Amino acid sequence: MDYQAMYKSKLTTADEAVKLVKSGDWVDYTWCTNHPVALDKALAARSHELKDVKVRGGVTMWMPEIAKADDAGEHFAWHSWHCSGVDRKIIAKGMGWFSPIRYSELPRYYRENLPGTDVVMMQVPPMDSHGNFSLSLAPSHLYDMCAKAKHIIVEVNKNMPVVYGLCKTEINIADVTYVVEGDDPPVAELGSAAPSDVDKAVANLIVPEIPNGACLQLGIGGMPNAVGAMIAQSDLKDLGVHTEMYVDGFVDIALAGKINGKNKNLDYGRQVFAFAAGSKKLYDYVNCNPDVMGAPVDYTNDVRVVAQLDKFISINNAVDLDLFGQVNAESAGIKHISGTGGQLDFVMGAYLSNGGKSFICLSSAMKAKDGTLKSRIVPTLTPGSIATDPRSCVQYIVTEYGMVNLKGLSTWQRAEALISIAHPQFQDELVKEAEKMNIWRRTNK
Repeated sequence: MDYQAMYKSKLTTADEAVKLVKSGDWVDYTWCTNHPVALDKALAARSHELKDVKVRGGVTMWMPEIAKADDAGEHFAWHSWHCSGVDRKIIAKGMGWFSPIRYSELPRYYRENLPGTDVVMMQVPPMDSHGNFSLSLAPSHLYDMCAKAKHIIVEVNKNMPVVYGLCKTEINIADVTYVVEGDDPPVAELGSAAPSDVDKAVANLIVPEIPNGACLQLGIGGMPNAVGAMIAQSDLKDLGVHTEMYVDGFVDIALAGKINGKNKNLDYGRQVFAFAAGSKKLYDYVNCNPDVMGAPVDYTNDVRVVAQLDKFISINNAVDLDLFGQVNAESAGIKHISGTGGQLDFVMGAYLSNGGKSFICLSSAMKAKDGTLKSRIVPTLTPGSIATDPRSCVQYIVTEYGMVNLKGLSTWQRAEALISIAHPQFQDELVKEAEKMNIWRRTNK
């Protein structure tokens, strides 16, 4: 088959390609770094002639052109599978909504629960000699999404890295409707703040709990990054990686010689992830690197898969948690922040793993906009807050004041343990609230 001839026959401009979109269509921008650029701009230019175009995306790294106009909501409706700060701004504008998911189930949603997408638009690296386009930094759910799509438009970007995988990590030119060669913008980078003293204190508690030969999953944020930096400087060895999101911390650990994957029960030697976002250092590292492996999220986040990996260590963040041990990692009351993602899957999978542990880490308190200090450990979750991890699943909780294991504890024992790692300023108040809820024993304090 002459793949180059097929490529040339499907090559067109962004303005021509987006004419496939009609009012009322479902359009998919795919995921994170793979969101389209030239195609998005071209679609925005057609906004005046379109109504009720519903667009899906997730972990959005930059403001889409279709969302910038004052009247954008009259033409487009944004649906996010997982919110970034950009997604929150689109939602606040009144033209966006969040779609609650367990991230591991997303490919199945496309296979079974959603109507076929009318048009898919995504950035990809250049086609290889076999007619394949790598799904690059976000294999995630994209193969199953494309399998049900009426039309697929790929926007070629020479700066998108090629990421190897076992299956469902590329699409062939034969399945593509149009090819658009964009302006090769740099891949969007995910910034990260330097670890705070609190982040470092939490990391100091977690790292000693990680054994040699562990398989790592790190969430996004300052605390997991601090843990990653500390692992890179530690004496740990023979580590493996199996994670939802691949972040800069893994690159630092790998370059420090700590990762070889030689103890992994699955995918021996490979660092496995569903999607990646970070700095150019990360993008250069994963490009054509046989040590890393992209995979669909229904594999990376499957509790049954995670459970097969010995010494699985899961490290994630939380917004707040209550004295019953319920963890909220996705909202501030009714104000949505992110999403369930894979946190619950990894919490359960790590505990099922032979020698595995899951850690939920957070600062004990935060400063409100008015400058007052607020406890992140609360009597009960704020009305409207989402219980990302039910109390029955949570294992280790870590703040800068200590680490507690909630497995097997009764309600009063949980309250006592959690209050012991709360900010000292709030401990007496939390005791009083625990007494009111009948989860405190007078002999404790």
